[in-house]
Amino acid sequence: MASEPVSHLAASPAAAGPLAGIRVGIVGAGAMGEAMLAGMLRQHLLSPDQVVCSHPRPARAAHLRQTYGVTVVTANAQAAGDADLVLIALKPQVLPHVVPELAPVLRAEQLVVSIVAGASTRALGRGLRHPAIVRAMPNTPAQIGQGVTVWYATPVVTEAGKACTRGMLAALGRAVEVEDEGQVAMATAVSGTGPTYIFLFIEALIDAAVHVGFARHVARDLVLDTMQGSAAFALQSGRHVAELRDMVTSPGGTSAEALAALERGGLRTVVGDAMWAAYRRTLQLEEALERGTPAANRSGAGGAGGDAPHPGSRGQATADR
Repeated sequence: MASEPVSHLAASPAAAGPLAGIRVGIVGAGAMGEAMLAGMLRQHLLSPDQVVCSHPRPARAAHLRQTYGVTVVTANAQAAGDADLVLIALKPQVLPHVVPELAPVLRAEQLVVSIVAGASTRALGRGLRHPAIVRAMPNTPAQIGQGVTVWYATPVVTEAGKACTRGMLAALGRAVEVEDEGQVAMATAVSGTGPTYIFLFIEALIDAAVHVGFARHVARDLVLDTMQGSAAFALQSGRHVAELRDMVTSPGGTSAEALAALERGGLRTVVGDAMWAAYRRTLQLEEALERGTPAANRSGAGGAGGDAPHPGSRGQATADR
């Protein structure tokens, strides 16, 4: 992920907006944690001296310090203890080891924001012994400020807390607040996992273009530009996507022939099955985390993706989507 040099960040104007003066502790400064940090600094929502990150690996810690000018510590409790807002960006299988570290240092006035896949506010609230929690699900394009995040706040989160959350998530792209926490689990299967489906389809199109005869670098450019342009056209037109598809499907033409092949291959069914599989896995993670069972440790579990637990540093591993 491209990032700004620390010298530029150090020269940034003072932070403004709902996060001005707020101390932020990031527990899990992996890919998504770093994306959120970079976005908030880039948009001057925070200044580097407002942030403390936790990470056990010296090389990773040095990268964060040198790139962003933030404080990096090895102890998760140290990052969270003095913060006003605590961002938890861990893999679900790591979370049970970290929660006992955080619970003793959290204060009633702190806001906890979690982007851990499958971690319900009920499980987090019970484990952390803390009621003011926001559960959010961003996606991979958030790393370039083009993501979409669905989030839910528990009833005790104040309007000021929600304003801080909106400010933080705006650094990642579009943020959608929901009143039903169950919709965050649904969003995990749609927007959270959605880039996975799209990347696979892009890969398949590129491979097919190479099979037709294009050089791979040309095929890649053609496919990516086509995907980007089609999505932009769909957004700007405001029309139903079926109508847009009909616009380019002439009777007996190449599009009609291609669509027939896709329908014979069961594309709609496969996409639906994939989304339901992701949703079921999200619910399994929720149940496992609420029960504190090992099911959350299954290999390949979804979540904030990133670093595995560091040997000899129980509960200090960081991760994200």
